[in-house]
Amino acid sequence: MIEHRSWRERCFPNGEWVLVLAVVVEVAAFSALGENFFSLANFFEVVRLSVELGLLALALTPVMITGGIDLSVGSMMGLAAVVFGAVWRDGGFSIGAAVLVALLLGAAGGALNAVLITRLNIPPIIVTLGSFSMFRGIAEGITHGAVNYTGFPRPFLQLGQGYLWGVPVQFPVLVAALIGYGILLHRSAIGRTLYAIGFSAGGARYAGIPVRRRIALVYLLSGVVSSLAAIIYVAHLGQAKSDAGTGYELAAITAVVLGGTSVYGGRGTVWGTLFGLFSISMLQNGLRLAALPSELTGVLTGTVLILAIGLGRLRTRKPHHAMQSSLTLEEAPDMRNSQLAVLCAVILAGSLIVAGTNLWLVHSLRTAGPGAPAASSGSGRRLVIAVMPKAKGDPYFVSCRAGAEEAAREANVELIWDGPTGLDPAKQNEVVEAWITRHVDAIAVAVENQAGISTVLRKARERGIKVTTWDADAAPDARDFFINQATPEGIGNTLTDEAARLLNGKGEFVVITGALSAANQNLWIAAIRQRVAAKYPDLKLVTVRPSDDDRDKAFAESQTVMKVYPGVRLLMGISAPAVPGMAEAVRQAGRKDLDVIGLSLPNLNKRYVHDGVVQAVVLWNTRDLGYLTVYASALLAEGKLSAGMTSFLAGRLGNIEIRGDQIILGNPVIFNRANIDQFDF
Repeated sequence: MIEHRSWRERCFPNGEWVLVLAVVVEVAAFSALGENFFSLANFFEVVRLSVELGLLALALTPVMITGGIDLSVGSMMGLAAVVFGAVWRDGGFSIGAAVLVALLLGAAGGALNAVLITRLNIPPIIVTLGSFSMFRGIAEGITHGAVNYTGFPRPFLQLGQGYLWGVPVQFPVLVAALIGYGILLHRSAIGRTLYAIGFSAGGARYAGIPVRRRIALVYLLSGVVSSLAAIIYVAHLGQAKSDAGTGYELAAITAVVLGGTSVYGGRGTVWGTLFGLFSISMLQNGLRLAALPSELTGVLTGTVLILAIGLGRLRTRKPHHAMQSSLTLEEAPDMRNSQLAVLCAVILAGSLIVAGTNLWLVHSLRTAGPGAPAASSGSGRRLVIAVMPKAKGDPYFVSCRAGAEEAAREANVELIWDGPTGLDPAKQNEVVEAWITRHVDAIAVAVENQAGISTVLRKARERGIKVTTWDADAAPDARDFFINQATPEGIGNTLTDEAARLLNGKGEFVVITGALSAANQNLWIAAIRQRVAAKYPDLKLVTVRPSDDDRDKAFAESQTVMKVYPGVRLLMGISAPAVPGMAEAVRQAGRKDLDVIGLSLPNLNKRYVHDGVVQAVVLWNTRDLGYLTVYASALLAEGKLSAGMTSFLAGRLGNIEIRGDQIILGNPVIFNRANIDQFDF
């Protein structure tokens, strides 16, 4: 009997049409809400920012169709990136040879996963969880967590940053991968065997299918494609570092599952993965262009995943009086339809949430307050100032935001405050790209990685957008001004002098920084070393440890330091969350002989200061830093701040000094038991 299927079932066997509808809904919603969303240029921008993730998602599709999983793809990206950078810069290889080495490394990593899964019969989730840690660990070992490979030749960078006739150069790479995987899965005998393996590996063996070889093939391809994604990533950011691809494995799995691929194997399409990828990418892009919090992306996609899979799975349960093992093939379409119906409903609800939140935010921004000076562009609209912290959840930047909002109200400008939730230079680039598409008037970035952000900031300047940096600087030609909270010498000298005072000029101390690659913190450390060498020969800096701007990690690092370096008499933190973490470790250890000082917020450390655990906190007024950043950016966008000026009036801050291309907030302040209660930030 010949089975007759409708055109919808033939084209969208897993109900992918619902995702197509969801993408259409997103386009309609964000075209109304987001600035310049509905344009060919923005479409290609979405594609450009989706290539690395798209390659991983395509590689994972056949893996998951066979009932497997590969959690190591993001870590392989990081390892391939640093090996590529190392063999090019340190090994003297040409770019082409370095690319080949990276691809061979990916093949070796994929082959390792394949051997462990197919020959030793270890579950894929266990194998790839292990290689996930191993690949990332090797990458961090090569770079010591701090080395970034930069300075790649311009023709190579064009692969990730260039355009040909308005089309991103890397777009053909994604298209080629899409065609290749489409042929493999949907137009080849090998593809049909992969589906059979996913339905029943045992049954496939009885049918004479070489199950081990087929499974090994998809893991081998996964490793190679992950390395290819790493090459695109390096060209995109202009740097190779060990944290490349962090979190990409989960995002890729999300795209694959949203596209209808079953986590249990046996079902899925390349087209579904593509629709899942673009539904996520457009959601991220649309939220940014609508100036909405990027955290909504995680909320909406997470809700979609849980409901679409969870509720669909509940539907497969039989009544308890008739315990059956699983669905029959005839019942499977009902399960898929229920999943996709839930998916459609949630995405539609998410669009309504986006619309309602956007209207509320626009209304709130219009209430800037009477009497505020009107800052506007030449068209008469209010200026839009986009400000990015290093990490939105860091208490330091939360405090800066209060000052930024104060300045936005005074200057009557629209403030967009957005950025990554953690230290992620790749996410910083993506947010800036969205702001360029939105045509904001000024961009101010607290730089996480100088090499990574400078290229996209140059692009913003080429488009006529004024650019400032604050807290940490980009390359000088990538911005107009750097709003400097204090000079590195001022910070380093203040911290070192306070340490010398507490130790009577003699003893060992340790520095706990934020990230080993943070440009501003490395400048402060260099200034500390210079001050010690010049003025305090009996002081000794024994080691510098990273905290990743995380209080708990600073706590753990402090515990390690106290055990490994028993002679240390002072801990110096140069990251806001690190100092209270250090203080808690010293308190719990009962070390009365160990002093704690550092750069941090007074409010985070008041109880430790009053308890005598922290002797001093050194910092500038963070609210003033946020205020100055927005105020100066608004003046720059209005044309009232330009190169060659030596000072200007900045609202309540009064006269602010300009040294060359740096706007100086002022000298840092020492907060101790005598004065810390006078400050509330």
